[in-house]
Amino acid sequence: MKISIVVVLLSLSYIAHAQTRVSGVVYDDVNHNGKKDRKEKGVANVAVSNGVQVVSTDANGAYTLNVGTDNIIFISKPSGYHVPMNAKGLPAFYYIHKPSGSPANYKYAGVAPTGKLPAKLDFPLQQALEGDDYTALVFGDPQPYNAAELGYFEKAILGELGAPKGISFGISLGDIVGDDLNLHDPYINAMRRLGLPWYNVMGNHDINYEATADSLSDESFENHFGPANYSFNYGQVHYIILDDILYPDPRDGKGYLGGFTRAQLQYIENDLKWVDKNKLVVLSFHIPFQQYNDSYRLEDRQVVFNLLKDFSNVLILSAHTHLQRNDIYTQADGWMGKQPLHEYNAGTTSGDWYSGELTLQGVPASTMRDGTPKGYAYLDVKGNQYTIRYKVVGKPADYQMEVFAPKAIPSYRNTAAAIYANFFMGTSSDEVSYRIDKEEWKKMTIVQETDPAFVATLFKWDLADNLLAPRRPSNAVDCTHLWKGTFPSGLPVGPHTIEIMATDRYGNSYVSQKTFEVQNMPALK
Repeated sequence: MKISIVVVLLSLSYIAHAQTRVSGVVYDDVNHNGKKDRKEKGVANVAVSNGVQVVSTDANGAYTLNVGTDNIIFISKPSGYHVPMNAKGLPAFYYIHKPSGSPANYKYAGVAPTGKLPAKLDFPLQQALEGDDYTALVFGDPQPYNAAELGYFEKAILGELGAPKGISFGISLGDIVGDDLNLHDPYINAMRRLGLPWYNVMGNHDINYEATADSLSDESFENHFGPANYSFNYGQVHYIILDDILYPDPRDGKGYLGGFTRAQLQYIENDLKWVDKNKLVVLSFHIPFQQYNDSYRLEDRQVVFNLLKDFSNVLILSAHTHLQRNDIYTQADGWMGKQPLHEYNAGTTSGDWYSGELTLQGVPASTMRDGTPKGYAYLDVKGNQYTIRYKVVGKPADYQMEVFAPKAIPSYRNTAAAIYANFFMGTSSDEVSYRIDKEEWKKMTIVQETDPAFVATLFKWDLADNLLAPRRPSNAVDCTHLWKGTFPSGLPVGPHTIEIMATDRYGNSYVSQKTFEVQNMPALK
């Protein structure tokens, strides 16, 4: 449950009815039997939370927390330990306490009544060799609306990954499904084939639309995945997973708004009190901080900025837009940290909602409206530093840009046609250059335009005499990572080669080529 209140105090005055306390031990489950045996020792300094208050276990691994009639008690997995997996193959780091259960009139089931709290609520941990250098997978919006689309996701994304080697865990950044919450369990079953601990973010298409209060909008999500707000540690990184969908929209009760309740902001503050300032902090949520069409409550964003400003390294992961962006926040945006704040708004595994032509796999190409092909990302961590790699589905790892240029230009005059490079992970501070026939490199200019390569794909649908299956792609929007260059005059008649080199924010360079031909204009008859 996402607790929504008017005033939140550290004393947890929001638990005003049937308040009680829960106690237990976080322990090293040496024999992996899920029970604390007499010789198994407690683990000190583990954060335990009820969704707002956060305490740390003592030297014996013991904790005590306040709890009301609707709470999820959870631990923040410490580095050097794993948590056991539950029956669904998801990390089991929480206990749901809903004595009366979720509302019974919801279309999609929430949590069944859980009854009384156990006399002692213990949490097992399992020691693990967990290095400071590792790789995690990041998925944006799987978002299948039906079983067929879930099949597309399995075939294209999970089929390509197989049983990935060298990956420590993964995160899905919300919109796990597309409104049909009965697909949550099939999604979970499909994800098990990866064999990884997987952490899931709640999206606006994962909510209970019957909810008349934001506090009850995540009941089915909790039933399938546990808390919508929690944290865990891996190596030198502290990850915070958050539900940033306010539903119903507090402004008019219609739709949703990006933001946080005051209780969530209190949880973030309390959670961060136990985190070393030198750690990398990664916030993962669904709706991006970047403001568009009045999509985010900016005062909530500012509170989060203020809570994070003293941390040396911060990264934000989001999805939702079905585009790909790298946004950088500075003092002009209210960010007061020592260095600019990076938000990676990830390209989605569903791409443009499973639209477009079918690939050789029989799966919609689903290129996104900014020309970014559908795919997923790798988060590579070294200590408290990170880099991000985007992987286009069905393409080699070095396919990082799409080049558009005419196939032929005239010899007798300059052409208005241009050369475009859509550098999928690009930012305005990156350098993209081009040259023709091994001549001198020239810088390209970043532009805010639609990607002509993507626009060209729409004509097949618009000029067809009959409807094409499965669905026309969405209309193109301006791309934030598109560069433009012009053709020089005086090129001789014949074939020529364009080379484009793009260097990303991490210093990685990629080269792509395109051929064209200079031709004499045919004589008019």
